[in-house]
Amino acid sequence: MVLFQAEFSTRANKHIKKLDKLMKKRIKDKIDNLEEDPFPKEVERVQDFEHGKAFRVRVGNHRILYLVEYNPNRLIIAKVDKRPRVYQ
Repeated sequence: MVLFQAEFSTRANKHIKKLDKLMKKRIKDKIDNLEEDPFPKEVERVQDFEHGKAFRVRVGNHRILYLVEYNPNRLIIAKVDKRPRVYQ
C-alpha cells in the first residue's frame, strides 16, 4: 500500500534515464519502498540542503535525495546521482 506518492524533479528524471537497466530497477525498487516507509533505518538527514529538510538513501554508489511533504502525502525526489556529484 502506497502511503506517499513519489514525484521526480527534472534533474532526477534525467539522471535515471541515463542509467543501465539494473541500476534503474534498483533505484525504482528503493523508491517503491520509500513510498511505503519514507524513513527506513538506513536514511540519513542531509544538512544545509537549499530546498528544506532533505533525506538521503544509498543505492550502491548512487544516492537518492528526497523531501517529505505531509499535506498531501508525497515524496519529492530532488536528486539522484553518484555520491560525489549529488551534494553539489
